[in-house]
Amino acid sequence: MGYALGELGLRRWRTGDALRLAAAHDDPEMVNQGGILDRASAVDWIGRVADLDNGHVYAVADAEDHPIGCVGVTNIDRHRVGWTWYWTLADVRGQGVARDALRALADWAHRDAGLYRLELGHRMGNPASCAVAAGAGFLYEGVERERLAFDGTRYDVERHARLVTDPLNPPHRPVRITN
Repeated sequence: MGYALGELGLRRWRTGDALRLAAAHDDPEMVNQGGILDRASAVDWIGRVADLDNGHVYAVADAEDHPIGCVGVTNIDRHRVGWTWYWTLADVRGQGVARDALRALADWAHRDAGLYRLELGHRMGNPASCAVAAGAGFLYEGVERERLAFDGTRYDVERHARLVTDPLNPPHRPVRITN
């Protein structure tokens, strides 16, 4: 399927996105991303992320408003620290979509949401996610041993973070954020 990647939008998820969201989670790479199994669980997830007390979750939409990924900053604490995360459809991976969406989210989170520090982590052995983090100005901070558990297996996590004072390059393509 072709997507219009000239401009991206970060917007709230809508109930009408549920089928696309469920289809995205059919990808084996997405198995541990939110527990979305079908349209009903996608609608439930959209409802849960719509009005978080301590976070913001955005659909990454192409120029025709089709969701092609997701970025979020959640678990925001009293220290103005938030946990960032991202995913994209398999069809658009490797095209800078996650990097550009994460750059736009980081700029918004620091400038408009007042967050001082943004953190993220990815499983070791995931060079694509590591490249997204580095490309969005997140600096490597170390390894958390056996931090995650999926299907009875423990995984080490590589930790990255960026501070409001760290330099941030703008996205390579226009990204508009609507709340």
